Amino acid sequence: MAEAIRGITHLLEVASSRRFLAAVEPGDRGLAESLPFPFLAFVGEGEMKLALLLAIINPAVGGVLLLGPRGTGKTTAVRSLAPLLPSVPRSLCPYGCLPEDIETGGMDAVCPECARKYGLGEPLTFSDRMKLMELPLNAQLPDVIGGLDERAALHQRHRLHPGILAQADRNFLYVDEINLLADEITDAILDAAAQGMYTVRRGALAAFYRSRFVLVGSMNPEEGVLRPQIFDRFGLRVVVRGVTSIADRWEAYQRVRAYQSNPRGVIEHYREETEIMRGEILAAREKLPAVKLAGATAELALQMAERLTIASHRATAALFEAARALAAADNRDAVTAEDIRTLAPLALRMRRSAFLTDYFARQGEEEQELSRLMDEVLPASAPRTSS
Repeated sequence: MAEAIRGITHLLEVASSRRFLAAVEPGDRGLAESLPFPFLAFVGEGEMKLALLLAIINPAVGGVLLLGPRGTGKTTAVRSLAPLLPSVPRSLCPYGCLPEDIETGGMDAVCPECARKYGLGEPLTFSDRMKLMELPLNAQLPDVIGGLDERAALHQRHRLHPGILAQADRNFLYVDEINLLADEITDAILDAAAQGMYTVRRGALAAFYRSRFVLVGSMNPEEGVLRPQIFDRFGLRVVVRGVTSIADRWEAYQRVRAYQSNPRGVIEHYREETEIMRGEILAAREKLPAVKLAGATAELALQMAERLTIASHRATAALFEAARALAAADNRDAVTAEDIRTLAPLALRMRRSAFLTDYFARQGEEEQELSRLMDEVLPASAPRTSS
């Protein structure tokens, strides 16, 4: 790349605006393998790309929900994140013991073998690349949370096997058409997302699984609404409208056509930019703990939430964490008012409830009536005197 890159947001602008001029010859597509469309080959959709990158940099953002019509690239964009995902520490223990368990709960918080290894200075974890786990729309509850191991049962042994939620621990969990999920699946996701863990019980058997994941969902609002309980779990909400200009639509078509003809060629065309982006993400993750959020800057977000009558505290928490991630992405030590301005729509949109606004208004009227009646009917309490 001839142009010097100045952080993640600048790289997004450069990659999106550069016209795709490479002559890509058709390739052999006979083998079934994972060759995701390059993330940086997406035309436009700056909000969507920024939100997904911030969720990688700082999982505390709380996940991302993509809302938009069919054919706007929501699923393709999420799948294109795979080459950008960083490495994370994973436990070497079948019980999932981690050094952080000892740091927070002492030696009794891990199994005896891990306590011994920790005392000897032996590693409890290994480095592994984050994965993009997909939850199929037709998944059944045992597939999601786990259940009896049928293969072991054939040999008269009874044990439980982990489900998709356990496999998603420290990974990205993507749910397409999330508004169409069965209620029991949605409840399982909610439970795991709230606790970072869950328990499976089958008769006398019970198993405890960690499930700390970054939840990414996509949906077409035409096909139904999303339950408020899980809607509130998404820190950032992106309205994906698709590119609108004639030039951008033509450019998007050219890139997709080239990719369909030769995915390896297009991936190679964006290889350098993809490697730069992954390096920027790793640097931002390392920078994140040092990024500060000043009280005066936080006050701006809090005032917006108050004026919008947003009850959920997750809204401002998501905005604060996303702003810290954006500052880290730009290699800055502090969040600015401009960061709040950029991310407020993503974190605060679709948070208000007409039902709750009306409900609390009626409740306020009732409270005023109760207070007036107490003043009229009940005598004022006489002040107590000391004997």
